[in-house]
Amino acid sequence: MSGTSVRLRAGDGVETVVLAAYLMGSADFEVVGSEPRQPMTPFGILDSLPESALATAREWEQHIIEITTGVAPDGARRATYDPLTRTQHERDTAKAAELTDAGRRVGVRTLQRLRANYAEQGLWGLVDQRVLRESTAVGRVDERVVTAVRRELDAQTGASTGTRSRVIRRVSKALEEEHGPDVVPLPGRSTFYALIEALSTGRHSFASAVTRRQAANRPARPFTPTLAARPGEQIQIDSTPLDVMVVLEPGVLSRADLTIAVDVATRTICAAVLRPVGTKAVDAALLLARMLVPEPMRPGWSATLAMSASRLPHDRLMSVDERMARAAAKPVIVADTITIDGGNVFISETFTRACERLGISIQRARKRTPTDKAIVEATFGSINTLWCQHLPGYTGANTSRRGERVDEQAVWTIPELQELLDEWVIAGWQPRPHDSLRDPDFPRRALSPNDAYAAMVAAAGYLPVMLTGLDYLELLPVTWRAINDYGIRLDYRTYDAKALEPHRRQPSGNAAKRDLWEVHYDPYDLSQVFVRTPNGWVTAEWTHKPMVSAPFADFTWREARRLLAQRGVDDTDETNIARALDDLLTRSENGPVRPNERAGRRAAARGRVAAATHRPPTSDAEPVEPTSIESVEATVIPFGIFDAATEAEKWR
Repeated sequence: MSGTSVRLRAGDGVETVVLAAYLMGSADFEVVGSEPRQPMTPFGILDSLPESALATAREWEQHIIEITTGVAPDGARRATYDPLTRTQHERDTAKAAELTDAGRRVGVRTLQRLRANYAEQGLWGLVDQRVLRESTAVGRVDERVVTAVRRELDAQTGASTGTRSRVIRRVSKALEEEHGPDVVPLPGRSTFYALIEALSTGRHSFASAVTRRQAANRPARPFTPTLAARPGEQIQIDSTPLDVMVVLEPGVLSRADLTIAVDVATRTICAAVLRPVGTKAVDAALLLARMLVPEPMRPGWSATLAMSASRLPHDRLMSVDERMARAAAKPVIVADTITIDGGNVFISETFTRACERLGISIQRARKRTPTDKAIVEATFGSINTLWCQHLPGYTGANTSRRGERVDEQAVWTIPELQELLDEWVIAGWQPRPHDSLRDPDFPRRALSPNDAYAAMVAAAGYLPVMLTGLDYLELLPVTWRAINDYGIRLDYRTYDAKALEPHRRQPSGNAAKRDLWEVHYDPYDLSQVFVRTPNGWVTAEWTHKPMVSAPFADFTWREARRLLAQRGVDDTDETNIARALDDLLTRSENGPVRPNERAGRRAAARGRVAAATHRPPTSDAEPVEPTSIESVEATVIPFGIFDAATEAEKWR
């Protein structure tokens, strides 16, 4: 050996020089002829032992050291244990006699066994193994009883919460049926209770059934956590009922569905949309479009909420995207991958087609595994804590947390609540430090979503995506229909337009769809549909639209048909449905509500609110050409940054 180098000589005389660290790190390296090194004592396990057992082991250690080395731990030397004049057997015999005279009957064989255990395991080898068996969770209970208790606790996961006495009864019956009466010894009542308590730790077997199922459904943590290094790399999206009662219209209360998209890298709430309960696929599709459009400043908002007054790199972003000039302080994030669950809204053709058109990959979470999109789930809890609980009409997370007469406290409508939510996201969420966002150079400093975006966009860059009015039509649900002499039939409704004349009874040329025509419709406004033709989009209006005094949604249409069927009237006749629909909308607006009409009024109110709040996001693209859509009333709302002055001129 020379420093850190080792010269090796083989049997044939060949010499090799290697580093000592490389030599000792080799798998087949071994020091031949040396005594085995005593392993390190497991101090962590020793600390978990009872004090009496640990004290006994340390006392034995003093005796073993003395008979092995001839020197007691306190430094005393006695001729009886001198290894130069006494053999090992003589020293063992002398120690056994000494301990026996002191009142502890110990044989020579026992001392030899303890000495061998100490040489192999250190202090751990001197611990009484009976103490270890008694200190385990099951103690000395028969293993068959332990297995039966574990099996019964597993069965409690999906059952209603019971008591420990029910578990004891079922375990006793199961052991009798499996092994016969009085074959398996059962522990006493107190021991049985202690056994169940030890085995049910962390299971919530006798607590909340919801918590128990959630704990059982928790998957094993991944070996490597999934990380996102740039905005939009991973976005999680989900919907949940908002824990706030809202006013659909005077006298009609309900809850709203909240759909949000959260960026994993920056924890930015990219978009948040409120709808009456019953979120549709088109809502999720339009949520994607809202993510790509800057949030406009609204009248009445403080100037401090503008992007130009925030920590976002406003000047640099505006040099790339002019829409940022009058935008609020919320990043515009273009998604690469979106994680969804198995909800019908997100696995629908409408949503998947929208993602495909926008170039977004979809990653579906595993069934009943909310931890696959844990960030958006946690964000819902944060919204409840930071925003919802401060609103009138807050219901709490469940009925056990609900106050008295919550319905009477509801004052906000969905459009008003949407305005509050948009403002809170910009003023309350985006600049607020987030525990999961840390500066690598200063780990103790928590960053806000805006801070994290400003740092990451400088490295990842920003490429805007512009949407046109036609993109809004592409995001709507699609169906395939024939164009007949009378027009297009859709759910017992007839749609027609003069621009359809050249295409009546003609094939579309799409053999995969049996030569049917592509028809897009808005489920919140069924008064018109949009047909794709070789010459562009054509808007076809419902032929019975003059009979209905207000806009209606698909669930309002179904409610009108239900009322007709309840009265024994043909619910497939279009004229009858139109009259019933108009009557339903009129009665829901005026006069008292009879008990049997509450469902209809709620459906009508949901339809009106959904239609009023269902607006496409804005962008800087050109409006749709007037010739491409026939009806002026049905012209798709053009995309553009919200301009307060222009909007005021319209209303003036």
